[in-house]
Amino acid sequence: MAEAPAYRQPRYSILKGAVLGFAALLAGCAGMVPKGRPGRPATPPPAAEAPTPGTLPGDQARHRIALLVPLSGANAAVGQSIANAATMALIDTGNKSVRMTTYDTAAGAATAANRALADGNRLFLGPLLSEDAAAVAPAARKAGIPVISYSNDAAVAGNGLFVMGFSPTQSIDRVVHYAKSKGIKRFAALVPTGVYGRNASTAIIRSVESAEGSLVAMKSYERNARSLQKAVAELGHNQAYEGVLIADNARLANSAVPMIRKVSSQQARILGTELWAAEPSALTAPALSGAWYASVSDGRYRQLASSYRRQFGKAPFRLASLGYDSMLLVVKIARDWKVGERFPADRLRDEDGFVGVDGAFRFGPTGVAQRALEVIEASPAGVKTVSAAPASFKE
Repeated sequence: MAEAPAYRQPRYSILKGAVLGFAALLAGCAGMVPKGRPGRPATPPPAAEAPTPGTLPGDQARHRIALLVPLSGANAAVGQSIANAATMALIDTGNKSVRMTTYDTAAGAATAANRALADGNRLFLGPLLSEDAAAVAPAARKAGIPVISYSNDAAVAGNGLFVMGFSPTQSIDRVVHYAKSKGIKRFAALVPTGVYGRNASTAIIRSVESAEGSLVAMKSYERNARSLQKAVAELGHNQAYEGVLIADNARLANSAVPMIRKVSSQQARILGTELWAAEPSALTAPALSGAWYASVSDGRYRQLASSYRRQFGKAPFRLASLGYDSMLLVVKIARDWKVGERFPADRLRDEDGFVGVDGAFRFGPTGVAQRALEVIEASPAGVKTVSAAPASFKE
């Protein structure tokens, strides 16, 4: 458990209204980052002092919120990246009303949640994994503490638990409808086994139907070469499709496309999901040239990543933007949140939504984050946006 550093930085304003004025805020971040010596990384923020075991320093002037992320184990680097970005958001906004304490979920998410409750926290940001979100939900729900999870599993959302992660459902729906607008009517799909694949399968069926297209074939595979080859071969028995969606990462798509071209279709448009955005180097492979996928825009994220590198001397994980944006959301709501009172969870359902590093987002009726996504085309020369994301939900 660690307290977020509370050192002071110049204050940058957030615009009034339902939507955060993040474009101006992030543009100002670069000027706030310590420059350090030429040729060397900037000095990172001072380490937080660990509180006395079992206690936290008294604080009657700030809201206590808990950040639940893995700080040890296999996902420690991702968790630390999210924590660093959340701290940056506090600093960049000059906020003085929120006190964030980070709890390690690697040794047990439920244990971390109970510790956070005992310490008097009024809101949980995280956990990262869907199983951890499910583990903390009962205690948080009993205490009336909202949970904003970084998971992308819609199945855990609801009854006080909000899912902020990037959903395959939305990225699939966006790219399928875009493909349909470009004349593609008959679709096929390759989906991995497991939770992500099951969610993707359901999304593909619903999206093709709502786009008034036809799903002519869908095959599942284990994540190994032999199983993938078998699935592509079975897909090849039906060559009537005009677009094939590969619901997996860009590296696997690079392996699948040559097989598709050889045994199935030379002309079908390759479609992908939000997972591709995390692997920019893989998107310049010739196999993916002309492929489309839908994701949040990377424009503001690149600015965040640049500031993060100067601050911490290394690049952030892509999911760090979730830490930054969730803290921006808290800071906005904290303006009207009285210290000592429960977090006003109803404010999370603002229909106009919020704007952060990853563009416009809002929590829908089920508690899952709805996002404004763009469609991107891959090529050896680099990616380009072929359909821009709406700037807000009013468009």
